[in-house]
Amino acid sequence: MFDLITNFQPRGDQPQAIAKIVKNIEENKKEQVLLGATGTGKTFTMANIIQRTQKPTLILAHNKTLAMQIYQEMQGFFPHNRVEYYVSYFDYYQPEAYKPASDTYIGKKVQRNASIAKMRLKTLNSLVTDASVIVVASVAAIYGCFNPNSYRKVVLHLEKGQSINEEIISSKLIHLGYKEDKKISPGSFQTKKNSISFMIGWEENYYFQINFSDKDEIIRIEKRNKQTGERVREVTKIAIPPSQDYVGEEGEDLKKLLENIAEELTSCKKKLQEEKKFLEAERLEKRIQEDLFNLRETGVCPGIENYSRYFDGRKTGETPFTLLDYFPQGFLTIIDESHITIPQVKAMYNTNRHRLENLIKYGFRLPSALDNRPLNQDEFFQKLNFTLYVSATPGNFELDKVNHQPVEQIIRPTGLLDPQIEVRSSHNQIADIMKEITERSGKGEKVLIYALTIVMSEEIANFLQERNIRVVYLHSRLEIFDRYQAITSLRRGVYDVIVGINLLKEGIDLPEVSLVCILDADKPGFLRDTRSLIQIIGRASRNSSGKVILYADEITTNMLGAIEETNRRRQIQQEYNYQKNIIPQTVQKPIKDINLDHEIATLVEKAQRGEMEDKELVKLIKDLRRKMKRSTREFKFDQAIAFRNALLDLEKLEANL
Repeated sequence: MFDLITNFQPRGDQPQAIAKIVKNIEENKKEQVLLGATGTGKTFTMANIIQRTQKPTLILAHNKTLAMQIYQEMQGFFPHNRVEYYVSYFDYYQPEAYKPASDTYIGKKVQRNASIAKMRLKTLNSLVTDASVIVVASVAAIYGCFNPNSYRKVVLHLEKGQSINEEIISSKLIHLGYKEDKKISPGSFQTKKNSISFMIGWEENYYFQINFSDKDEIIRIEKRNKQTGERVREVTKIAIPPSQDYVGEEGEDLKKLLENIAEELTSCKKKLQEEKKFLEAERLEKRIQEDLFNLRETGVCPGIENYSRYFDGRKTGETPFTLLDYFPQGFLTIIDESHITIPQVKAMYNTNRHRLENLIKYGFRLPSALDNRPLNQDEFFQKLNFTLYVSATPGNFELDKVNHQPVEQIIRPTGLLDPQIEVRSSHNQIADIMKEITERSGKGEKVLIYALTIVMSEEIANFLQERNIRVVYLHSRLEIFDRYQAITSLRRGVYDVIVGINLLKEGIDLPEVSLVCILDADKPGFLRDTRSLIQIIGRASRNSSGKVILYADEITTNMLGAIEETNRRRQIQQEYNYQKNIIPQTVQKPIKDINLDHEIATLVEKAQRGEMEDKELVKLIKDLRRKMKRSTREFKFDQAIAFRNALLDLEKLEANL
């Protein structure tokens, strides 16, 4: 049962939006749209909907960063429930591909994030063991994963009094992906006389110990503290989940699977030879035979996912199993920023298929590789039950689902209004912006400048820096860590201005920003269409002095649409404030200040005082760099910044060695 924990009550437009959506779900209305203006508390509304409907929920976000933000908020709202995070576990992913024009084969290259891999395993386990689960996911949710029916079958169930010996359990643990080791760590086990200890794949703090009698009977199952080895509690039974992405069912006939793959190879090779594609036929024979050898000898091979149809027991073209198949009937899907997420879902299938078709055509893969794929658009929507599309600017696709009658959440709990909009000539626009920056920086307020290209944003930033304006630029080529640090530094007062292109991707929530300047507002393209302009305008909606300046030589249809919609929302907000006698106040959002732990801080201070040996300093720098990278991988950016700031100081000392 979901248990929402909060000191706040729904305010502004939240109560009516929550009531309408919940009522529609109770009346079995399958699809709804929440048009929620920026800063109206859409995530809090989501949490209240989950609480009132008591439905297991999938929240889809369009990137890892936004998914992590929602995940952390939901953890805060539901501390007693399972809230899980499911995104791609690749920090870097270059898929296998072939470019026929240049006869270039590109091998698959990946950098896997072990922490996220553990979170994915934990997600699957939560869904098969608990009815009250919230999963926050990226579009990784539409990609193939372990068959949920097979998952349930391979889980190892043990209980006190059961007759079974250590050898059988060890064998079953190995089958589940656990590795026998001398040291207990996540996904490993160790055997001793009359006992087996193991640690579940995503666990960090605890392990389990199973004790046996001389008659091969389980006499005790204990949960123990990893650090101290002390017993936490004794349990009467336990279900041990897999410790890797894919586990075959026991008794699965690998020989038969390999025979089926070999038959497909023979058929495809014959077809290529008939088409006089002898090079392709030879290439295919060599590659697949190598895979068959590896599968026969070790049970795995590079690119094993391309044979997923055989391992899943699916027919040609049959829908793959995905995260969605782990949810029970009647679950709720909330698609956040739906105007971006839905097009992503649509694009994934086509992009993947085009890549695989080239590999198949030129003899790099068998046609069955086409079944290693994400869901297509129709399959995705067929798997959903109750769906809520959430966006400040819903797309036509979502609005068509509800006859362009969304549930609106326009009024902010804070009483803040959508910003005032002014259109100015692009002539001398930078000089004009400099005057605005000077005026606002004197009051401690911040400015965002939206340019159209990376070059333009860098040139503007450099120009302003030369005139002693504290400015930084952001764009997609910067690492996520650097983007996050720049945003945090703006809030801390290090900078007064950020220049960027598509700052919508940053998940920016900056109450200090009172002015947004949009350059070339009249130019065609998706960065200046009506929806993008409304989203950009919303960046100034968290400050009571919020204002937006559109620099343009003419007022385009896109500009007019954004201005009219913003003014419509502003009027609704003003009327509400007047009726309730509310005076808008700028959001007071604390800036998180995470410090180094005491032990590391002491070492850093020792180095800064010159009391540390050279070797010790080098070791400390390496340790801090490793911790910084780990914090970044785990999206703990404030912690990573604390490590980086210490590193900057220590590297100066190292340079003088």
